[in-house]
Amino acid sequence: MSKYPPPHHQDNNINHMIEVIKAYPLATVISVKSNTPLVTHLPLIYRETDGKLIGHIDIYNPQTELMKGDNEVTIIFSGPQCYISPSVYTTTQLPTWNYVKVHLKGTVKAIESKDALKESLIIMTEFLEQPDHKYVLEVDNPRMEANLDYIKMFEITINNWEGKFKLSQDKKVSDIANARAELLRTNQVSIKKFLGTIFN
Repeated sequence: MSKYPPPHHQDNNINHMIEVIKAYPLATVISVKSNTPLVTHLPLIYRETDGKLIGHIDIYNPQTELMKGDNEVTIIFSGPQCYISPSVYTTTQLPTWNYVKVHLKGTVKAIESKDALKESLIIMTEFLEQPDHKYVLEVDNPRMEANLDYIKMFEITINNWEGKFKLSQDKKVSDIANARAELLRTNQVSIKKFLGTIFN
């Protein structure tokens, strides 16, 4: 009997998953209320000191009321992904899709302190401005001050980690290398094509 998901597509190395979180911080955050999923896309920062995820949400977002009180939350971080044509391989294969995903489950706690909120907004901006730091969010920024009443800070304690790294690991070494090269090539090409189509 086949196991699902295939073990060779699972990566249980937390350090690998943290690297995905750092490189692709825009998360899909899922809460459930009355059997109905609420979904928001938010940048989340991994706090090294305690291993928690830190984020902010608009007070008018209906999901905000669930981002507190130790409610359960599911988080998905999405890395690169693409279609892999059999023509990429040196051996006979079928078409497939390669991708990198990190699935997390945790409990969420609201942080009510405005000082903590300000500090976290500054820290998040500093992280996202790497490596050049062309913009610095100052502690006395008037626009930030004016918006503090409309933003809620939360932290997520991660209770379950699952890394899904489907990168042709079950193929020959040469095919693995070709599939990874295709992943890089396709992502560069598709971004240029998409932006050209949308903004022309």
